[in-house]
This record gives sequence, structure tokens and C-alpha cells, in this order.
Amino acid sequence: MGGHSRKKLDLLGQQFGKLTVLGPAENVGGRTVWLCQCSCGRQIEIKTCHLRAGHAHSCGCLESRDPQSALGLTYIDGTCVEMLRARTIRSNNTSGVPGVDWMTRRGRWRASICFKGKRYYLGSYGQFADAVCARRRAEEKLHDKFLYEFDQAAAERQEDS
Repeated sequence: MGGHSRKKLDLLGQQFGKLTVLGPAENVGGRTVWLCQCSCGRQIEIKTCHLRAGHAHSCGCLESRDPQSALGLTYIDGTCVEMLRARTIRSNNTSGVPGVDWMTRRGRWRASICFKGKRYYLGSYGQFADAVCARRRAEEKLHDKFLYEFDQAAAERQEDS
């Protein structure tokens, strides 16, 4: 007969270390994400797989000050803090700049940026440098501001503990 449909796990109210699941959040890349409350008071969004595998124990308040050494990844509104901070370039990137790619059909460079689960189109440009500039401006406006606010909140939590 028909194919098997997977029943979605209900983690509502479950405890994972210092985290209590409050409810579902917006999915990220087809993965289920949950809004969790840390015992320190901070809310954070975490994928089901990270919770169930034991990779997420807190909002980050248990881990060392270096976010790269955290056991899990920190997702806030669908955005991974560690991935933004690392500024890695994907292996399939051909321009050498994240969010900038060549559109062969149009003969132009396209700039885009992803933030909080959404992709923003920044325009197409005849010159590579113009596309890079548009991407850098968007990174400053979205990513850098987000990381600054995250770091400020982490510093405040550190002072309170």
C-alpha cells in the first residue's frame, strides 16, 4: 500500500540537561527545531537531533567561553551562532565569497544572504566587486549585529552567575 509516514516526536515539556522544551519552533533545513528554556533563563532554539543525541545541555552557559568548543550548536531563530562566527566558505562555492555566485545565463554576479531561516536576494551585478560589497554590507547589518547582541547577552549572563 502507501509509504510509511514518520510520526513527529513530541518533546514538549521534556528536560535535556538544563533545557526544558517549551514548544516547536520554525524548522531549519527540513529539520525539526524546538524552543527551549535554559535554567539560566535564556531561551534558545535547538534541533531535535541535537537534543536527543545529548549534544545540547544548556544555552551555552555550561560550556566554556569559547563557542567553538561547545558540545552542540547554538541556534537562535533558525540561525547557528557558531556557523556565522566561523564565516566558512562552502565546498561548492566557486567565487570564494559566501553568498556570491555567477549566473551564467545572465552573465552577472548574484549576491544573497541567509539569516534566521530566510534567504535574502541582494541583487545582481556586472562587477564581482559590487556583488561582494553588497554581501559585506548585508553581513554587517544582519550577521555582525546579531553576533554582537548574542555576545552582549552572554557577557550579561556571565556577570549574573
